[in-house]
Parts: sequence; structure tokens; C-alpha cells
Amino acid sequence: MMGNRTTVSTFILRGFSSLPDLQDLLFVMVFFSHVTILAANVSVMVAIKLSHNLHTPMYFFLSGLSFSETCTTLVTIPRMLVDLLSDSKTISLPECATQMFFFLGLAGNNCFIMAAMSYDRYTAIHSPLHYPILMTHKICLQLMMASSVTGIVVSLCIVLIVFNLSFCDASTIQHFFCDIAPVVSLACDYTFFQKMILLAFIAFVLVGSFILIMISYVFIVSTVVKMPSAKGRYKAFYTCSSHLTVVCIHYGFAGFVYLRPKDSDSFSEDMLMAVTYTVLTPLLNPIVYSLRNKEMQIALGKVLDNVYRFFSQMVSKRKLNTS
Repeated sequence: MMGNRTTVSTFILRGFSSLPDLQDLLFVMVFFSHVTILAANVSVMVAIKLSHNLHTPMYFFLSGLSFSETCTTLVTIPRMLVDLLSDSKTISLPECATQMFFFLGLAGNNCFIMAAMSYDRYTAIHSPLHYPILMTHKICLQLMMASSVTGIVVSLCIVLIVFNLSFCDASTIQHFFCDIAPVVSLACDYTFFQKMILLAFIAFVLVGSFILIMISYVFIVSTVVKMPSAKGRYKAFYTCSSHLTVVCIHYGFAGFVYLRPKDSDSFSEDMLMAVTYTVLTPLLNPIVYSLRNKEMQIALGKVLDNVYRFFSQMVSKRKLNTS
């Protein structure tokens, strides 16, 4: 069906072509940012896996978020790096659809995982005695699966709508990956009704998950202010501060890119914000959680110490073999 209606079979990702003198610098910056993202998020996942005291619902969701964020960057950043060094920046229509599907699915998954994390914090603060019963490993797995399935279903619906449009003449995407607005702007039969349907799906993910988070925090605040101990109130707010910081960063950038009115002049701004959204946010998540969490700092310290010992032993063995 897509083949019958679409005359354009390949797109060109314009990306940062308007900045030819900065291509090499951008490549170095994005490459090292990507390596740091992978190292930081993998370190968080390994630390949680190896530290028995971190086998709690909060860290289970954090590990899931780190994995999802890492996968999100793998969908967009490697392609961006290749295009920064390549003269040919073409991407076929199936490749474009696949990239959009995985990016949107993982991004939606991130949103609903953060909503699950806020519910977990509410449960821990409101019902500490019943917390182990209310947040069992099975329930955590169900929440994680629900986040993934919701992200996948919404992403699939959006991709089916976008790639059943007709792309007649224009083929240059004003972005470094296949995002919704730059792709649909090339369609010659994009109607107001389709625009509203796509906006409804985006709002369901962004606004819907954000409302769930805010509901949890309203109940958290109402519970905390009733606590008789100032120390208890401080501890409760402190345990939520890392999650709230990540939520503000994530939804601030995502809301700016996806919920504001679009025109052709806004794509360059959206692209710069998307760089921040796809590179900075996954980098900040592990940093925010590790800087504000002593348990995570200790666990990461052990992981780094083990890595250092491993490489020291490898170097020593190599020296012995060569001598």
C-alpha cells in the first residue's frame, strides 16, 4: 500500500549540512558524548545488577530507564555520526520508517517508565509498611511491560499514519533523523484531520504520562506535609528530587519539540533541541541519580574499582608475556 501511494523511495537527511565547517567538530563532540552515555548508563545497570542492596523497585525502574535511554541513542546517534562524515546522507523509506518506529516506541517507553517511577515513590512514602506487598517484583515487571507495549502500540499507529501519506516531490528532511514533523512536512496529502490524530497520539504519551506523574507528586506532597518529623519530610523530598529533576529535563525538551506549533522555519530550532534531547538527557539521567544518591555512588565505585583491577591484571599479564 505504501509503495503504491508513494513516489519518493529515498529521503535525504539534511542534518547539519548548513554547517560544513563544523562537521568534524560536531562529530568529535557527539562521538565522545555517545561513548560517555553508553559508559554511564551501562555502569548504572551493572551497578544495580551486582549490588544486592539495590535490588529494589526504584532501582529496577532506573535500570529499565537506563537501558531504554541507551537504546534510544543507538537508534539516532550512530546514523548521525555516519552522516557527519559522509557526503551521501540518503535514507530509504523503509529505513526511515524503522528508525521512526524504534525512536518513538523507546521515547514513549521512557515516559511511562518515569510515570511508574513516580507511582513507586508515592507508594513508598504513603504506605511504607505495605510497600513490599504493593510493589512486588511481579507488579514491577507488569508496569515495565505495560510501558513498553504502550510505547510500541502508539509508535506503530503514528508510523502507519505517516508512511501511508504520499511524498510526491520534496525528499529533503530538515533533521538528522526521521522525526514526525520534518517527515510529514514533505507529504502532499497531509490533512488537518491526520495532523490532529498525530497530535492526539503525541499528547497521549507526553501529556498523559506527565499528568500521571503530577498526580503521584500531588499525593506525595500531601502525604509529606502531614509528617510530624522535619527529618522525615526532608528524607522523603530528597528521595524524589533526582526523579523530579530528570522529569523536568525530559518533559521540558520533549514538550518544546513535539507540542508547540510547527512551521518550516521552526525545524532548525527543533533540530538543535533534539540534539539536546537525544544526547544531553540520556547523559544527565545517570549523573543526576549518582550525584544525589549515596547508595548508587558506592555501587558505582565498586564497579569502577573492579574495572580498574581487570584492566590492571590484563596489562600485567601482557607485560609478563612480552618479557
